[in-house]
Amino acid sequence: MNSKNGETLICALGGLGEVGKNMYMIQHEDEIFIIDCGVMFPEDDLMGIDYVLADYSILKDRQEKIKGLIITHGHEDHIGGIPFLLQNINIPVLYTPNVASKLIKNKLEERNIPLPKTVIINEDLHIKTKHFNIEFFTTTHSIPDSFGLAIKTVNGTIVETGDFKFDFTPIGPVANMGKMAALGNEGVTLLLSDSTNALLPGFSNSESVVDEALSEIFAENTKSRIILATFASNIYRLTHIVETCKENNRKIVTFGRSMNNNIEIAIQCGYIKDKDIFITSDEANKMDPSKVCLLCTGSQGEPLAALSRIANGTDKNITLMPDDTVIFSSSPIPGNSMSINRTINKLYLKGAKVYTNASDLNVHTSGHARREELKLLLRLIRPKYFMPMHGEFRMLSSHAELAQLCDIKEENTFINKNGDILAMKDNEVYRKGSILINDIYVDGSRIGETGISIIKDRKMMSTDGVLIVILNIDIKNKKMLIEPNITTRGFVVVNDNQDLIKKIQTKTNIIALNELQKDNFSLTDLKNRIILEINSYVIELTGRRPIIIPMILNAK
Repeated sequence: MNSKNGETLICALGGLGEVGKNMYMIQHEDEIFIIDCGVMFPEDDLMGIDYVLADYSILKDRQEKIKGLIITHGHEDHIGGIPFLLQNINIPVLYTPNVASKLIKNKLEERNIPLPKTVIINEDLHIKTKHFNIEFFTTTHSIPDSFGLAIKTVNGTIVETGDFKFDFTPIGPVANMGKMAALGNEGVTLLLSDSTNALLPGFSNSESVVDEALSEIFAENTKSRIILATFASNIYRLTHIVETCKENNRKIVTFGRSMNNNIEIAIQCGYIKDKDIFITSDEANKMDPSKVCLLCTGSQGEPLAALSRIANGTDKNITLMPDDTVIFSSSPIPGNSMSINRTINKLYLKGAKVYTNASDLNVHTSGHARREELKLLLRLIRPKYFMPMHGEFRMLSSHAELAQLCDIKEENTFINKNGDILAMKDNEVYRKGSILINDIYVDGSRIGETGISIIKDRKMMSTDGVLIVILNIDIKNKKMLIEPNITTRGFVVVNDNQDLIKKIQTKTNIIALNELQKDNFSLTDLKNRIILEINSYVIELTGRRPIIIPMILNAK
């Protein structure tokens, strides 16, 4: 990906064909700006993986061109990858909104990573370099300090929306539609716009509707303890919950590290002003349950999150009461529905009353624009070219269709994959090839070391188990000391399958004796032969494919 002939290049390193790990780069000759650096949380098929990162390897040999990393807002799918990026790439300046800056600072301090030079984003900020002139406009989202940006170049203007919705009665600031329209009047060559809710009709509910629903639930459940699970990053929601608890004479206990961190940030930034409303779990256990609200993480059914521990009865501080009222003020992230339902079933089993967004009351609304809002943005910006971003391919495709309804030519819309490159020259946009993009997996402390082959092995072990072949060999005299020992984990129960184990043992013995007779005998060849032949033999006998692990003992 080289910017030549005066072209401006645009490429997504993550965020296309998926919901998460948003990361985009804009390059003009010797200058690169990166927009966002998020993570994606793995689905069940990525066994043992903690996070999925965007592939930023292309930046490693272009570090001298990087002028800054721009953050649109503080959600994990936009900032979660920053600690990993900074361990590999030099970022000279971090441009970030205020709330996001505090979230990023916490992440870096936990890993002892120094914070780069930081510039706080607001609507008055202009970033001017040799090739770029970048300005910002306020958007409405489910976290304070959310911005879109306009990137002005000699070849035209690019607008990137970040995550947004249009809420005319928001808890925070109203989106700056005047500035969006002004950009449209000036002329926008290419629009990159959030596609998360492009499949959903109409307008999203206002956050004020959610506030009314939560207030109603509090008013109806005056005698029970209320347990409320929501996204810790939704600071506007947290602010309203605090106000609702004050109005209903309830104290708040917070559970979950991210919840505690975000409450502290909300207090620092002035969104929550009453610190005295928060109490400890010990204090809560001594109070009348009707005077307590537990505010916790776990709205996605995460096994180790606070609400899951409470539902499982494993939390050391709080025990679920039969008349508790539990509110899921959230919507399922794709892939999480099963774990959420498991948690809800456990709560019902223990007698709790549960409210979800599937209830008649609107206890959650998305921070992402639905179809009519997306049309409104398209009409305000009026771009010549359009690339939908941030969404699965069905979302991107639906968003592209909306753009065509709003008078953008079909040939001027680009449904891209991560790694596809667009070039902009003289207010025209066209495809410019692609680069190879691979997901980066974080497995504990290992970054990028766990690949597809390892995950494939884990899947095989989870379904077909492990078969361990133990050989005790006198290598010097080339003879077996004892019969092969066969043991398994997750394949078959040894005591119940003696005939099968005996056949595998006999087959292993034949393979080992044949290899020992060879003049060029080696342990490596013996192990490979056992893996190859026993694998085929077990498939023939059982139809299953366990991982074959040979172990050689007393090999002198």
